[in-house]
Amino acid sequence: MVEINQTKYIFEIKKFSVFYGDFMAVKEATINIESNKVTAMIGPSGCGKTTLLRALNRMNDLIVTCRPKGQALFHGIDINDKDTDVIELRRRVGMVFQKPNPFPSSIYENVAYGPKVRGIKKRSQLDDIVENALVRAAIWDEVKDKLNESGLSLSGGQMQRLCIARSLAQEPEVLLFDEPTSALDPISTAKIEELIVSLKKLITIVIVTHNMQQAARISDYTAFMYLGEMIEFGDTDKIFVRPKNKLTEDYITGRFG
Repeated sequence: MVEINQTKYIFEIKKFSVFYGDFMAVKEATINIESNKVTAMIGPSGCGKTTLLRALNRMNDLIVTCRPKGQALFHGIDINDKDTDVIELRRRVGMVFQKPNPFPSSIYENVAYGPKVRGIKKRSQLDDIVENALVRAAIWDEVKDKLNESGLSLSGGQMQRLCIARSLAQEPEVLLFDEPTSALDPISTAKIEELIVSLKKLITIVIVTHNMQQAARISDYTAFMYLGEMIEFGDTDKIFVRPKNKLTEDYITGRFG
């Protein structure tokens, strides 16, 4: 889709806004997403963080009234350019949603679906892709003996890891996570967090979370948003220990939100 621009930033967002009709949900946000790092977006409900996340692979295109303004560069190329191949963009910038959403088919077919759509038909090749993705999603040992069983038969945490494996089978460069553990129990949440930390060796992670402790545990960088504005962005340790903005400090210390 694009030529690779050799920079440590896989996304460069410059004065980027998102509108729903006349309402500005994201207000001239500027943020650089570094390759092979975990970037967390935090802030109260309705602050624009999920809208900004979905803009990174143009999921907002599915909302008729939604329109972007400003620059969102992926490897130096504006993703909102009319010549952008959106299907290829979404392959390279995958997404994991708040609620696990496996297809009503077997575990194997859930993971093999994307590669099949790309034209891979050879069974041995598909077998390797499926196993590799399930291993990287830290669920292979739990499902290797029941690949023909329904993906819907798994627990909530397992279904979420299956959805991650389904995305990984597409060989993405970036994975976007929208509140991936909000519907899970503490043990499943811990497994997903461990998985995210391990995956950054291979790909870039951007996660929206309401859980500030989660952001502090797993992210390298944190962006705090409020009322559509990017209030503060920087190293996670600095954001949580020595925030520059009083609003950031008030949110992190629980004075509002």
